[in-house]
Amino acid sequence: MENRKRPFEQLLCPGDSFRTPEKRQSAVRLPDSDYTRWGVEETCRYLRREGLQEWEDKFRAQKITGVSLRYLTDAHLEKIGVECLGDQLQILHHLRKLWQLEAEPNKVFNDPIHGHVELHPLLIKIIDTPQFQRLRNLKQLGGTYFVFPGASHNRFEHSIGVGYLAGRLVQALNERQPELLISRRDILCVQIAGLCHDLGHGPFSHMFDGMFIPRSRPGITWKHEIASLAMFDYLVNDNGLKPVMEQHGLVLPEDLDFIKEQIAGPLDTNADQCQKSPQWAYKGRPEDKSFLYEIVANKRNGIDVDKWDYFARDCYHLGIQNNFDYRRFLKFARVCEVDGQKHICTRDKEVGNLYDMFHTRNCLHRRAYQHKVGNIIETMITEAFLKADKHIQIEGSGGKMFTLSTAIDDMEAYTKLTDHVFEQILNSSSPELAESRQILRNIICRRLYKCLGQTHADKPISVNKEVIHRWEAALAESTPQSGPQDVTLEPEDFIVNIIVLDYGMKEKDPINNVRFYCKDDPTTAIQIRKNQVSKLLPEQFAEQVIRVYCKKTDDRSLEAAKKHFVQWCMDMNFSKPQDGDIIAPELTPLKASWSNNNEGEGGEGSSSRDGCCVSVNGRKKAKTQLNF
Repeated sequence: MENRKRPFEQLLCPGDSFRTPEKRQSAVRLPDSDYTRWGVEETCRYLRREGLQEWEDKFRAQKITGVSLRYLTDAHLEKIGVECLGDQLQILHHLRKLWQLEAEPNKVFNDPIHGHVELHPLLIKIIDTPQFQRLRNLKQLGGTYFVFPGASHNRFEHSIGVGYLAGRLVQALNERQPELLISRRDILCVQIAGLCHDLGHGPFSHMFDGMFIPRSRPGITWKHEIASLAMFDYLVNDNGLKPVMEQHGLVLPEDLDFIKEQIAGPLDTNADQCQKSPQWAYKGRPEDKSFLYEIVANKRNGIDVDKWDYFARDCYHLGIQNNFDYRRFLKFARVCEVDGQKHICTRDKEVGNLYDMFHTRNCLHRRAYQHKVGNIIETMITEAFLKADKHIQIEGSGGKMFTLSTAIDDMEAYTKLTDHVFEQILNSSSPELAESRQILRNIICRRLYKCLGQTHADKPISVNKEVIHRWEAALAESTPQSGPQDVTLEPEDFIVNIIVLDYGMKEKDPINNVRFYCKDDPTTAIQIRKNQVSKLLPEQFAEQVIRVYCKKTDDRSLEAAKKHFVQWCMDMNFSKPQDGDIIAPELTPLKASWSNNNEGEGGEGSSSRDGCCVSVNGRKKAKTQLNF
C-alpha cells in the first residue's frame, strides 16, 4: 500500500508541486477554443506547435493576436511577406483548424425523426435547466392533440431537433466553403439559437399568443419570440451559464446578442427602419456573416431549419406524408453574394422541390393546424382560460403573484406556466373556476361547438374585433324564409373565425426571395420566376377563409343556425358553402353567382348533380330561369 501511495505523495511534495504545473505549462496554453483571447505570444506559440515557426517573427512584428486570425486572407499574408502560395495555403490550413476543433466529446440523443443526434456539451448544459425542461410540458400542436391522437409531441423534442439541424446546415456550409471562415463560435451560437428559439411559448403553444393574450390583454403587442428572448436571458443568469459559455469559447455579450438576433431579428427597437436602412442592423455578427441569420428563422424567404424539423416531426405524429427532404437541401446549399450581402442559395434544379416544401406547409395548415374541430377546441380552451385568468395565481420573482395573462411579465412565474393549467382548472373544486371547469369538461366529453361551414370573400377583407362583432350580429339577424321559426339566436351564439392560408409570406411568392446557382457557375446567384418553372403552380399564394361556429348544439338550433349562415353568405356576397345545397336548398338557387353552371365548372355533370339535389317544388324551374 505504501508503494502505491508514493507517486501521489511525491506529486504533493513542495518541490514537485511547483515543477509539475510548470512542465504542463509548456504544453498547456489557452485552449484552442479560446483563440480569440490569445495575445501575440500565444499566437506565436501556436505557430511553433504547428511547425510554422519560420513565420513567427513576421506575426510578432505585425502584432497579430488571436482575434485577428479568422480574418487573415492570402492577401494579408502576402502583405506581411509570405509570398509563396504554398506557404500561404499551409498557414491558412492550420489556422482554420482553430474554428473546427471540438473541445469535448458530444452527447448523443436517440430521436425518432433524425436518428442519433449529437449535441455539444454546452447545449446539454442549456437543456438541463428548468427553463428548457419546461418545454416538455408544452404540446407542440396545442389543441390539435384532441383531434389527432398521435400529435402528443412537445416543444422540447422539437427544439432539440432545430438545434441539431442548425448545426448540420452551418457545418455543411463550413465544409463546402471554408473561405467563409465560419468559426467554432459561429457554429455553437447558431446551434444555441435553434435550441432556444421556442423558449417563450405558453400553454398550448400558438393558442396562447395567437388567441389568449390578444383577448386577455388587448392593449399590448406580444408574441412568443419576445418571451423567448426574455426567457433566454433568465435561463443564462439563473443558472450561472455565462462563465460556462466563456469556457467553451463564446465571447460575451457579443455572442449573446448574436443568439437573440437569430431568434427575433435586430435587437434595436427601430428594427423595421433598420432593415430598410443601408446600414447593417445586427450587432452580433458583421455583414460578411449575414448568411448565418438565415438558418434558424429566415425572415428573407422562410426556408429555415425550424420548418424542416416541424415538417418532419409533425407529419410523423399526425400520420401525414411529408414531401420535403431537408437532407437534399443540405447537399446543395451554398453561400453566394446577392446585392452586396451573402445569402444561402441552392441549385437551380431544386426550385420545384422548394415549391413542394411550401405546398407541404399549406397542406399541414389545411389538414391539421387549422382543422375546424382543433380550432374550436382551442377557442373553447381560450374561453376557459379567460374566465379563470384572475383566479389563477402564480408566484414570481420577489414573491409577487401573477395571473395567467400577466405571467408573461415575469420569467420566474412564466417558467411555472405550462399545459398543466388545463388539468389544474379541470380538477379544481374552487367555485370561482366553475364556469371554466365546465367548458373544459365539455371538451373532455366532446360537447363541442359546431361548425356551420366556411366561406370566402371575393377579395381579402381587413378584419378586426369590431368587424367580427358586426358579423356575429348580422348572422343572428339574417333570418331565412324557411326553417324553424321558434328558435331564437343571439349574436353571442355565433363565433366567426378568420383563417389566412398562405405560403409563409402573405400574398407573395416566397421563391421570389430565394436565389439559385447553376452547375456551371456556382458562385453567381440567379433568380428563377414562377413562369420558368411550371404552369401548374398557384396563381395566388394566400387566401382568407371565413369559418363560422355555433355555440348551441341542439338539433333545432343547429338547423336554424345553418340556414342563418347560408343566408348571411348571400347577404355578404360571399362564396356558397360547400354543403349549401343540402343545408338550405330553397336558398341557394336564388343567387345567380351561386349557380354551379356559372362558377366556371359548367358541363352536363354540373347540371345533373344539381338535379339530384332538387328537394323543393319549383326549384328546378327557378334554376332554369337563372341559367337563361
